[in-house]
Amino acid sequence: MEYFVYCRDRADSLDLRRELTEDHWAFMDGYAEELIARGPTFPAEGDGVSGSMHIVDLPDAAAARTFAFDEPNYKAGVYRDVLIRRWRNTLGRTMWEYTGATAGFGRFLILAQGGADASADLGLLDAAQRRYLEDGYRDRLIAYGPLLGEDGVTWLGTALLVELADRAAAEALMADEPYARAGLYESVEIHDWEFGGRR
Repeated sequence: MEYFVYCRDRADSLDLRRELTEDHWAFMDGYAEELIARGPTFPAEGDGVSGSMHIVDLPDAAAARTFAFDEPNYKAGVYRDVLIRRWRNTLGRTMWEYTGATAGFGRFLILAQGGADASADLGLLDAAQRRYLEDGYRDRLIAYGPLLGEDGVTWLGTALLVELADRAAAEALMADEPYARAGLYESVEIHDWEFGGRR
């Protein structure tokens, strides 16, 4: 089962995060075979780190909670909150298999969370989203897929990792995305992001 985990940093935790870098990497080394994508996010303006994103293939929800809450940054208090969602790897690959790197482009995590009422035909929207993204952004997609409830079926949003010219291009991508056009997102966050792990 694939899980999307996003941890938001506390406002004044950067020094603590830096102290724990090796501990964090050592913990993630234990999940090397399970990781699909990982990396820190950054604020659109200013310095520092805003959070950490991991997509990981684990047996069940208990294993996902262990992954999230045994992680050294979490245990030491770096994070202010943690989002855990089932996820589906639509492209069927890891971030390390992405080959479209373009000099001068930025990488972004787009976290679009659905509202309480998703009454539209989600099957049609899922197909429309695939056509939209893969026709218009095929070479820019690092990974993407739906955020799901623990049942693995209930749609709760979308998470995308993309490489685009700039934040405006990410905003344009989401402006015409089928679920967004249908009004099903309660919030859309665009985070500057980079590949994580040992350099």
